[in-house]
Amino acid sequence: MSGSDVLFAPVNGADHRNVNGVLLDVVRAGKGRIKRTIYPAGFRWVTGMKDVAHTDLCMHAHIGFIVCGHVQVRFPDGCTMDFTAPSAVVIEPGHVGWVVGDEAAVLIEVDFEGDTAQQFGLPETHRHD
Repeated sequence: MSGSDVLFAPVNGADHRNVNGVLLDVVRAGKGRIKRTIYPAGFRWVTGMKDVAHTDLCMHAHIGFIVCGHVQVRFPDGCTMDFTAPSAVVIEPGHVGWVVGDEAAVLIEVDFEGDTAQQFGLPETHRHD
């Protein structure tokens, strides 16, 4: 198996989920979780997750590392962020996102479910300081 193939292999001991084509492997770690998320090429939060989340914006903070692919996010104020592997990822709640190009994006995250922003000292929504 090549190095890139392992990025897509099931994570040992993880809870495996498929949410509208987004593949998640989640492992509990104390009060938090370690997640590997595979966003397929063409993924857009608005069409892939909005109905699942029942919100107009993704209200989760994302803290981690993009190991494959290219993702962009936009906040209601028009501010955008661009993440191309390999890159650290810090995204405040209150955004929409999408995969850029024809390659899946693989994101490794550490989170505290609904308390991620607070646990990492991030604002509850995007703002300019």
